[in-house]
Amino acid sequence: MDVLNAVMDTINDFVLTYSGAPWVYLVLFACCLLDGFFPPIPSESLVVGLSALVFLDGGPNVWLIAVSAAAGAFIGDNIAYALGRTLRTDRFRWMRGPRMQRGFVWAGRELEKRAVSLVLIARFIPVGRVVVNLTAGATRYPRRMFVALTGMSAILWAAYSVAIGALAGAWFKENHLLAVVVAIAVAMVLGLIIDRIIAKLRGPTPIRTRQPLEAGVNSEP
Repeated sequence: MDVLNAVMDTINDFVLTYSGAPWVYLVLFACCLLDGFFPPIPSESLVVGLSALVFLDGGPNVWLIAVSAAAGAFIGDNIAYALGRTLRTDRFRWMRGPRMQRGFVWAGRELEKRAVSLVLIARFIPVGRVVVNLTAGATRYPRRMFVALTGMSAILWAAYSVAIGALAGAWFKENHLLAVVVAIAVAMVLGLIIDRIIAKLRGPTPIRTRQPLEAGVNSEP
């Protein structure tokens, strides 16, 4: 909890201090890109926090926020796919933990059954999107289809995140700090709810060897 509070305080301070800076969109783009394959980067919080200030005089531009977030998310997701093709899903220690391996096995199984909905929904789940994107690469899911799906999901995710922030900003115009805090909190809660729903649907998944993941689903050479 202390770590979460520290992260939120840092994001709030950054958003309130630098929201009007022209280079903030580059920072946003970089965070969304890194979040595609490096889960600790809280890109949603930054997108939502900046969007909460779009009604402020001299505040950030809502369209530039959306474009920066969508572009970063799209490129980050496809970097994760490329890493999955190259490194597989057990190269690093953090990948080999029981929870991550269960996630990889589940993602591989779901890609065989409902790949389109899985890739689209995964973008809205922190960490979950990294698992799905790495697995898609490791299983040789068709690259062209993955590019198309991640393009669509990046746009939807950016629009969703901007909408949450802008709505909170419209409700709390007189208190910018409260608008940012509420927007980030709502985004986090919704993310947790989606994550819990997916976990319930997934159920317990036994850990299997990496062979099924490398076999591929509708794979391409």
